[in-house]
Amino acid sequence: MSGILYLIPTILADDTAAQVLPAQIATHVAALSYFLVENARTARRFVKSVAPAHVIEDLRFTVINKDSSEAEIRAALQPVTAGQDAGILSEAGCPGVADPGAELARIAHQLGIRVVPLVGPSSLLLALMASGMNGQSFVFHGYLPIEKAKRIAALKQLERAALTQHQTQLFIETPYRNMPLLDDLLAHLQPSTHLCIAASLTAPNEFVQTHTVAGWKGKLPEIHKQPAVFLLGK
Repeated sequence: MSGILYLIPTILADDTAAQVLPAQIATHVAALSYFLVENARTARRFVKSVAPAHVIEDLRFTVINKDSSEAEIRAALQPVTAGQDAGILSEAGCPGVADPGAELARIAHQLGIRVVPLVGPSSLLLALMASGMNGQSFVFHGYLPIEKAKRIAALKQLERAALTQHQTQLFIETPYRNMPLLDDLLAHLQPSTHLCIAASLTAPNEFVQTHTVAGWKGKLPEIHKQPAVFLLGK
């Protein structure tokens, strides 16, 4: 029989694990010795923080990132097909959502491996919950185009969907590009469109507010290099 592949939610701030993660996360991490990770250094730090009895040198960490080939992913899953349980760890948040964990889960299903998502914080759902926007019809778009003209066109398209369909539009950005994105949002969207900015969710410096585009002008938060979710709504 094959092993089980666990998708393990992680946290933004190392000292918030006890307040944010369910107890079962630490229990599962403590029982695992093989991890498929996006970044080995941060994964080791997380494992040690939630399962301090682990001897890190005795554990195996295999890096699977956006550049990994299907052959590399299949090779990384070979111990699981042979019967060993493993855990997927992303840089932050829930594996499989806007990160390479999705490819691991996809190929694991092809190989007949049982995939088990563990309960934990999702910045997307937390942001939606706190936004006050429509939680019954919403779409997550991931990252928008980097090139400015294409990004502005994408924002206007999302705004049309939000206003005409009453459908909340969620998207994210690489943290060091947050402020240029905010500038584009304020410069190119209608003043009455609602914008929620949700940054550093579950961390001590968490920020969540919703205003109209006009209402945000002059009081944008400083969220440079902070992980953030942006939401557009009616």
